[in-house]
Amino acid sequence: MKKSLFKLLIVSFALITLQTQAQDKKAPIKVGIIGIDAHAPSWTKLINDPKAEGELADMTIVAAFPAGSPDIPQSVELLAKAREPMEKLGVEMVDSIDALIKKSDVVMILSIDGRTHLQQAIPVIEAGKTLYIDKPIAASVSDALKIYRLAEAKKVPVFTSSSLRYAKGAIDIHKDPKLGDIIGAEVYSPCKTEPNHPDFFWYGIHGVEPLFTIMGQGCQSVTRIHTEGTDVAVGIWDGGRIGTYRGIRAGKRGYGATVFGTKGVVQGGGFDGYAPLIVEIGKFFKTGKPPVSEAETLQVLAFMEAADESKRQGGKPVTIESVMKKAHQEAAK
Repeated sequence: MKKSLFKLLIVSFALITLQTQAQDKKAPIKVGIIGIDAHAPSWTKLINDPKAEGELADMTIVAAFPAGSPDIPQSVELLAKAREPMEKLGVEMVDSIDALIKKSDVVMILSIDGRTHLQQAIPVIEAGKTLYIDKPIAASVSDALKIYRLAEAKKVPVFTSSSLRYAKGAIDIHKDPKLGDIIGAEVYSPCKTEPNHPDFFWYGIHGVEPLFTIMGQGCQSVTRIHTEGTDVAVGIWDGGRIGTYRGIRAGKRGYGATVFGTKGVVQGGGFDGYAPLIVEIGKFFKTGKPPVSEAETLQVLAFMEAADESKRQGGKPVTIESVMKKAHQEAAK
């Protein structure tokens, strides 16, 4: 009798343990991708890797809508190359955003063309799906405002970021004991342009976003110097701090920063690959809490629009306030 009871207890304990383990091991979040003409293949390779760990293992790319932009040669070229590698990674190609939404828990917009992001985001937000939008969130501040306003109305979390934000030399620079309080920074990156986009929105954002990661919010005005091979955009921050972005088209290109502090001058910035950003995206999909605020993202975009306006005005300073006022007026139309 006692032996039978003992065996029953053992079996019951084993079943409870298995049930607990099954509950703890939740199914990966099903991610749908809109646009495969940029980072989609490389990001999918990281996320769908059977050996993926941590946040990467908690997601799986299940479907993609292969959106592209026929008026951008790079989009056409990358789109043609991406479909087969994506399918080999187990991703189903669908023929509409609506079909993608039905197969996905959350969505990434990875289209290379920022002009398309607003229209691609609308059905996702309307469906209530948590949304990551690759940089830039839009090709204008006004379009970004429309995305955020719709997301706010529908209570849908939205996050956007350049991968350069999460380089250790940018995100952790404040912890360097040799630096002290940050009083200025000079950040540089490649700065290719594309005729259909505002200049910095195409690639310069990879330098402007780390500049804000280091300097924080509070930029008041931007002055830009432009030549064929180089752009220099100087921002004046509150308290008289100065942050500079150098966009490189001629000569040796790279990513980095010089950060000026009350105690010393430290080298920072850089590029640590895509994984650090994807980890943050994974956390965002689970918590619904964007790690970068709407206010900071809008300031990044306003800095770039102000730089373009300064170029049009022959290098005159342009205030962030004037850019935001105009954007709000356009977004309200």
